[in-house]
Amino acid sequence: MKPNRIFAAIVAAMLSATAAAETTTEETTAESQSDKLNMENGVIPIADDRGFTLQSQDGSFVFKPYLFMQTTANFRYYDDEGLDKAYNQDNIANSGFAMPYAIIGFTGKAFGKIDYNLCVNAAASGGNVLQQAWIDYAVSPAVRFRAGKFKTPFTHAYLTTLGETLFPSLSTSLTAVAILPYSLNAVTPSIGTGFDLGVEMHGFIAGKFGYEVGLWNGTGAGQNGATKTASDDLHIPSLLYAGRLTYQPKGAMPLTQGNPKLLHEDKMLVGVSANYNVESENESTNDFRAGVEFAMLKNKWYVGAEGYYMRIGFTKRQKIDEAYNYWGGYAQAGYFVSPQVQLGLRYDFFDRNGSGKDGILNMPAVSMNYFVPKTNIKLSAMYQYIGRTGHATQLDRDMDDLGISTHTAQVMLQYAF
Repeated sequence: MKPNRIFAAIVAAMLSATAAAETTTEETTAESQSDKLNMENGVIPIADDRGFTLQSQDGSFVFKPYLFMQTTANFRYYDDEGLDKAYNQDNIANSGFAMPYAIIGFTGKAFGKIDYNLCVNAAASGGNVLQQAWIDYAVSPAVRFRAGKFKTPFTHAYLTTLGETLFPSLSTSLTAVAILPYSLNAVTPSIGTGFDLGVEMHGFIAGKFGYEVGLWNGTGAGQNGATKTASDDLHIPSLLYAGRLTYQPKGAMPLTQGNPKLLHEDKMLVGVSANYNVESENESTNDFRAGVEFAMLKNKWYVGAEGYYMRIGFTKRQKIDEAYNYWGGYAQAGYFVSPQVQLGLRYDFFDRNGSGKDGILNMPAVSMNYFVPKTNIKLSAMYQYIGRTGHATQLDRDMDDLGISTHTAQVMLQYAF
């Protein structure tokens, strides 16, 4: 073989090997991209490339300051029921501009075993100003301990990383308060539990099974003090007892409902959760909640669905023997029609007046998210309609959506680094 042909063969072989290596690298990167994004802090992934990160040479110490802001323009239209025109109450209310989040904080790792996060929300008031503050110690991936103020292990919607949701607003069935007989309406719990102060044990076993179990105050994000007592009825601490189990057959499901950096994923999650809030609502009720959840990321698709149940039982001192049962859920799907544009559809429903009365709320919604390239800006828009069906009387129908706008339109501008 002539020298020039030998050289050509060597060059061709080298180029072929290089191309194969690049293809392998690209596939590996695509497959492992979600694993690189530690979304445990609930606001900004620790390994996110937004902003800057200080890190030791061996990776044992990581420090990442971050900023997260959301500004919304809102339009809400309410039905005439519950409005008193004599007091000039308008159908259009709670509209205009708002800033639900103006968060500044820092997150990271220490000693290769500890995750930590501390952040304050300048747009909040009272105890909600401290948005999160916790440390997480890992004995192993299967045995970890977390203490401080963080998300309670209930519902996929709340556990999704802030700003990574398909819709700018959570499902109404999770956030709206339940309706009890009017003489008892001082007790108004909602199904969602959100942030709270507590401690939990959690972990990820065999790359497929996740668990979280722990104790919280049960007072929610607005209270940072130790205010609880012992239960008069059950003779145990009046705390929130909660747990969650998940099956993730294709590895850890990233805590996102849509991220333009994760368009080549194949992940799935199935979970069950339950909690018992002992003598909540000023020592008047014992609230039991249970839920099932499903979430999937498949390339440009995100699909999620949840169902949940709440039982309110009054304590003996209230002298009310009857318990009240509520249920609800939602199904939603999102699709990236382009690398920067995601469209979403959600159907939400809520038996707000309890299983003792007929009628449920139907709440369809649509959304669009636009991720502005190279800016960390996300623009979101949504519209939701409140429908009512199955009520026995017109009065029941009129009362079921009190305090909830019939038409809701929202545009959100989000920025993070």
